[in-house]
Amino acid sequence: MTLLQKTGGRLKRPLQVVGFVVGASLVAILAYAAVLMATGNFHTVVAGELYRSAQPSGASIAAYQREHGVRAILNLRGENPHAAWYRNEVAAARRLGIQHIDFRMSARRGITKEEAWRLIDVMEQAPKPLLIHCESGADRSGLASALYLAAVKRYGEEIAERQLSIRYGHIASPAAKGWGMTVTFEDMEPSLGFPES
Repeated sequence: MTLLQKTGGRLKRPLQVVGFVVGASLVAILAYAAVLMATGNFHTVVAGELYRSAQPSGASIAAYQREHGVRAILNLRGENPHAAWYRNEVAAARRLGIQHIDFRMSARRGITKEEAWRLIDVMEQAPKPLLIHCESGADRSGLASALYLAAVKRYGEEIAERQLSIRYGHIASPAAKGWGMTVTFEDMEPSLGFPES
């Protein structure tokens, strides 16, 4: 006799509800991911000063310059001269008179405090408006945006940490690809003047 037979079918309805909730949640997550991809995960961090995105195409770079006045691009994926995306990005920046800056980061392992301070300095010195990007615009771009808001703009911890959120596709979980970014920001908090948790 099965469990369903033993319980007289009483489990059928709760299992259907759980299945519906899980299914609906999955559909919502996939729909949100599709929206982020369709928009290039482009967001304003500080209007007229700092923007973040996923890997931009040449057309996207031109649009960001036209619509937001972007004068510099900070590529957080590092120099990749053999990759088509990199050559296209550099060519578009050159054609549009946009300064192109490379800074290599890994979303998985995070960066050291010394590297974080170097990144902050690069962002502070770059011409504005500045566009920062990584591959998906979720993890490395989130950390860079959070560090900029905390160290350069001197916004509070809560405001800065919002850049590392599901809103941008960042999942703050040890099982997620971008966990290194969450750990890096937590490690940086005391040197940014935030109280230790």
